[in-house]
Amino acid sequence: MSALFARHALLAEGWHRDVLLEWDARGDLTQVAPDASAPPGVARADYVLPGMINLHSHAFQRAFAGLTERAEGGSNRGPDSFWTWRDLMYRIANRITPEQMEAVAAQLYAECLRHGYTAVCEFHYVHRAPGGHVYGNPAETAQRIAQAAREAGIGVTLLPVMYAYAGFRDTPLRQDQERFRTDPAHVLRIVEALEPLRGPQLEVGAAPHSLRAVSAGQLRELVQGLPAGRPLHIHIAEQQLEVAQCVEATGMRPVDYLMHQADVDARWCFVHATHLSDGERDRIAASGAVAGLCPTTEANLGDGLFPLAPYIAAGGRFGIGSDSHVSQSPVEELRWLEYGQRLAQQRRNVAVRGGQRDVAAFLWQQALAGGAQAAGRRLGVLAQGRRADLLVLDSAHPNLDGVPADEVLGRFLFSGNDNLVRDVLAGGHWVVQGGRHKAQDAIAQRYKAAARTLHAH
Repeated sequence: MSALFARHALLAEGWHRDVLLEWDARGDLTQVAPDASAPPGVARADYVLPGMINLHSHAFQRAFAGLTERAEGGSNRGPDSFWTWRDLMYRIANRITPEQMEAVAAQLYAECLRHGYTAVCEFHYVHRAPGGHVYGNPAETAQRIAQAAREAGIGVTLLPVMYAYAGFRDTPLRQDQERFRTDPAHVLRIVEALEPLRGPQLEVGAAPHSLRAVSAGQLRELVQGLPAGRPLHIHIAEQQLEVAQCVEATGMRPVDYLMHQADVDARWCFVHATHLSDGERDRIAASGAVAGLCPTTEANLGDGLFPLAPYIAAGGRFGIGSDSHVSQSPVEELRWLEYGQRLAQQRRNVAVRGGQRDVAAFLWQQALAGGAQAAGRRLGVLAQGRRADLLVLDSAHPNLDGVPADEVLGRFLFSGNDNLVRDVLAGGHWVVQGGRHKAQDAIAQRYKAAARTLHAH
């Protein structure tokens, strides 16, 4: 049994004083006791939060974050956009080896942990070898991602992706998309191969990539073939062009079309969902599904802004993800989720609902709940039976020194750019202490070697 005594801990109903947290060898919390006395010899901390869940990640894209910020003048596709960025992304996707993928993912996950993510949902679609050949082990690259997560110590929900077409009306894949080619049977074989890895720190779901990349029949086959209760994630309505193409091909907007084809419930995560009609927005909220919002990537790609305020008013659930990993910080995602709304609406303090008027607390706790749901794991709150995933903030930092507990989250999310996460417990193991990851140097060395080779072409 391991333990931590928190002078202030953020529990489901808010901050509590003098909280004794205990966890077992499996990494599950066995006791969360407020108003306790500090046992002799137990480590102490001033401010303790539940660890955040990163509900949308393409780990390999960490290898080229920041390397696409040059205007592609003369492009025959018009101004730079998601679509011109995607062409650049494909160049890396078609070079990266399984070994490099593992090294890049481990670096990413160590960075995520240092900044306060303790779990990640990996939307993984590079399944084949360069050129499109199938590996002898269909789960080769997915297992590399799982190994990277184990090495870093982060919990992971693996989401093997079905990607069959280049566009609506069953448009054949381009040559540079052949590494992604899968159908329902292929994805379900990968899910089956990953079954022995499932446990307290790893779950397996699946992801139809997008409505443009799968047929209606394939979507239904995958959903029916996936074991009951497993998470299902999908990119949807990210780009206005995608919405227009969906309407042209199906006569319906993306969310409406998906809900016509599938019984959407709480195990679904609608990633981005940026361009919605009012009816679609309210249908997502009513379904119990989670909107997976990735503000730093959506800003980097020029996607647009999610309709957050009316979605919140409709009772909608949401979580955050780092997606292309131009940032690995949940603070930055949540800050820009709120700031984007302020800029669009020219007002302050948008993300609130009902009696909850504290924007930072609302954002952190709602993202915890939505992320835990999307991950399909026992996360998101410090409570008995949940995973022992928590953050210890640096109370000695000037931004937090002597701050009352009810002002800590506001300081954490909306003050400065220093990383205020000091220690991180994930699955009952201390993976970050004093701001350093337990294997930071070894992981970084392998990442550097992989990146040098990857970018040498």
